[in-house]
Amino acid sequence: MAGLLAGHVAAVTGGGSGIGQAIAEAYAREGARVIVLDANPEGAQETVDRVARAGGAAAAITLDVTDRAACRAVAAQVAKTAPISILVNNAGINRRNAFLADPETVARDWDDILSINLDGMFNVTRAFVDQLRATRGRIVNIGSIQSFVHVSWPNSAAYTTSKHGVLGFTRALAAELGPDGVRVNAIGPGLIETRLNAEARARNPEMVATVMRHTPLGRAGQPQDVAGPAVFLASDLASYVTGCIVMADGGFRTV
Repeated sequence: MAGLLAGHVAAVTGGGSGIGQAIAEAYAREGARVIVLDANPEGAQETVDRVARAGGAAAAITLDVTDRAACRAVAAQVAKTAPISILVNNAGINRRNAFLADPETVARDWDDILSINLDGMFNVTRAFVDQLRATRGRIVNIGSIQSFVHVSWPNSAAYTTSKHGVLGFTRALAAELGPDGVRVNAIGPGLIETRLNAEARARNPEMVATVMRHTPLGRAGQPQDVAGPAVFLASDLASYVTGCIVMADGGFRTV
């Protein structure tokens, strides 16, 4: 039986690790050809190798999403083979410093986080939007529970702001691109255990405990817990779903 994404070409930013890697692998299992975009070429190639070992098709392209010209060049490169029909904006970073901490550190964090999490999403989407309109494609943006809440993380003004922006961008594009047949949705992960946040989790056991007290399912998430909703939103099963955010947070927002 053909997979849910057979015939699709999907570009996944930040596809070299964690959530992005899990989404890339899940898309390949469902029949999509995956373009893994990541600033870390070794990570991107690792994902391609994992996909290949599982019998899927993928290619790696090094991309810094903050470089607008590079985003346009990569989109043009991809179009020479086949236009994408799925875009996952997953690339992102987080740093936790109180807003009243060292001014230079706070300003640097603000610039870096917003440039990757929000400007990067704009840059990549703008570069690929013509392909997505031509294929009547779909966009999946990775937001966060911090697209709504911040009380458990009072030291992350920049990250919270960026993830509120992801939700706003998702809804704005859903309204604008809907007439072209392009669906735009987001996923709001809760605490997801990845290699990139392993050290932060180890340093902040109280933060982890606080999140778990507010998580009815009683466990942290795994990257595969986000990959499932990402497959659904990219597939025709979600053909009448746009402008929404699917929470993958273990029920955090219900408590």
